[in-house]
Amino acid sequence: MFKRKRLNMKRSGPVKTFRRWLVAMAVVPVLATGAVGEPVHGLSSFGDLKYPPDFSSFAYVNPEAPKGGRLSMIGTGGLTTFNSFNPYILKGDAAQGLGGLFDSLMTRAFDEPDAVYGLVAHSADIADDKMSVTFFLREEARFSDGTPVTADDTVFSFEVLKAEAHPAISQQLRDVTAAVAIDRLTVKYSFAGETVRDLPLVVAMLPVLSRAHHKTHPFTEASLTAPLGSGPYMVADYAPGKYVTYRRREDYWGWHLAVNRGRLNFDELRYEYFRDRTTAFEALKAGEFDLREEFTSKHWATGYDVPPVKDGRLIRDVLPDDRPSGAQGFFINTRRTKFRDRRVRRALDYAFDFEWSNTQLFYGQYVRSQSFFENSAMKASDVPGDDEIALLEPFRDMLPEEVFQAPYVPPVSDGSGQDRTLRREAVALLKAAGWAIRDGRLVNDAGNQFELEFLIASPTFERIIAPYVRNLQRLGIATSIRLVDATQYQERVKSFDFDFAVRRYVMSSTPSVELRNYFSSKAADTKGSANLSGIADPAVDALVEKVIAAETREEMTVAARALDRVLRSGNYWVSHWYKAKHTVAYWAKFARPKFKPKYSRGIIDTWWYDAHKAARLKRAE
Repeated sequence: MFKRKRLNMKRSGPVKTFRRWLVAMAVVPVLATGAVGEPVHGLSSFGDLKYPPDFSSFAYVNPEAPKGGRLSMIGTGGLTTFNSFNPYILKGDAAQGLGGLFDSLMTRAFDEPDAVYGLVAHSADIADDKMSVTFFLREEARFSDGTPVTADDTVFSFEVLKAEAHPAISQQLRDVTAAVAIDRLTVKYSFAGETVRDLPLVVAMLPVLSRAHHKTHPFTEASLTAPLGSGPYMVADYAPGKYVTYRRREDYWGWHLAVNRGRLNFDELRYEYFRDRTTAFEALKAGEFDLREEFTSKHWATGYDVPPVKDGRLIRDVLPDDRPSGAQGFFINTRRTKFRDRRVRRALDYAFDFEWSNTQLFYGQYVRSQSFFENSAMKASDVPGDDEIALLEPFRDMLPEEVFQAPYVPPVSDGSGQDRTLRREAVALLKAAGWAIRDGRLVNDAGNQFELEFLIASPTFERIIAPYVRNLQRLGIATSIRLVDATQYQERVKSFDFDFAVRRYVMSSTPSVELRNYFSSKAADTKGSANLSGIADPAVDALVEKVIAAETREEMTVAARALDRVLRSGNYWVSHWYKAKHTVAYWAKFARPKFKPKYSRGIIDTWWYDAHKAARLKRAE
């Protein structure tokens, strides 16, 4: 059996809020839909906006949805605690849900792949040369203390985020050179470089912070002092390790806007924290909170055979997910010498028997991920076309020949859990890379055994890793699992102190500058970046820039496919699985629009508390 190393430390959660903000910010690269140089009410990437200037609400909301009630839930990040209300810095572990406290100049429409509409700003004007954008702020915009939101606040927000924020944020602002307040309600951002397509959107989605507030509350502090924002919610109550509650602001300045009509209908949003998923699952069934998206396949398949589900009080629902399914897997730290040979990394992929795991552990609920752009048109398939070849050709001498053929796909096993054919292929790859099995130990020429450690922050994942560990041990690899508390996990991942770490990249419908943080050579050396594998490849760097600079969706898709081919040939991860749907369980006291937004779960955004359902539920208890 496998060896497990455990560190008993106080649990706390990794910073997740800033990543959700980055996803929202990254999914919408931008070109004005009006003529360049004319103010527009919204921005989109490659086509016209769906909504005209005089639209009254988004089509996926109920504009007459009642306000009130509470939604208590488990967040999607798997966090166990928090110690900060600052989601924008590297220090500390931020509470979930903080995005609701901060407005931005523009906000997403989740039924379009890449569109934003005016929020704090009513319109924007992109310069003829596209090297700057000017935003025109609303006179009525206010922070929660009643002070006006001004252009000077947006300048401060940009400056402090670029200088002091988490590297994943500051890197996004690399080519934004300045923000200048033209007058009290007009701000201009200037750009540099050749990949400026996305920069107007990047700044449009920055959180607006109060300069006055931060004179007495330093931005770099990770504290539990409630922040001052201009958004629709504010901190109401909290207990680290247990919950954080946000209260809907009746005095919020922006309820009358079309982008907010029918949205954010709950008076209270409460995020619950539990020490592990199983404890949280039992709490849901006991009615201790309202809603959870189920990520544990065993629970979904077998755990809901309980009276509240049978009598309709607790609802199991499946919501379609039309977004790219992201890239989840065991990411291999190539900064470590033993993982630098691509053949070694491929052998480690051959040792993972997904087919056995899907049948025995996941109840057949998943599909193996092949691509970093899974469930999207950006996934590479078959042999590359001429347009992809044109992008790859300059790097032919440094790329494996397979990049110019059908893309690499993970092997398919016989489902036995110990496929001997795949094991032989893994042994051959390891031998070619200078490793050999002697007396049951995989060693190099110096006689040093190959050692591998999985770093995890939740015991739930042990049952998934255990069969993989056994297969690795059959290859002679000394394999262990190190379970640490969430705070140490986050710190070790930030500093790249691991062999294998689990991560899911949430890919956008229109990938943009966030790709630099995921895959660039610069990010490989930046503490806290999302480039966990340490990818440092000139071809990857160039193709990332091609995706960012694409002027049409077709060009972007071609460049992403070429990038996908190179990444997959590098075997930087042992890919996991996906399902293009949300499996959600919730107590029967909510209502929702007939259609969900295509590019979002829509739960917090569009659902509402149904008092009649809640009363029936209470009577039935």
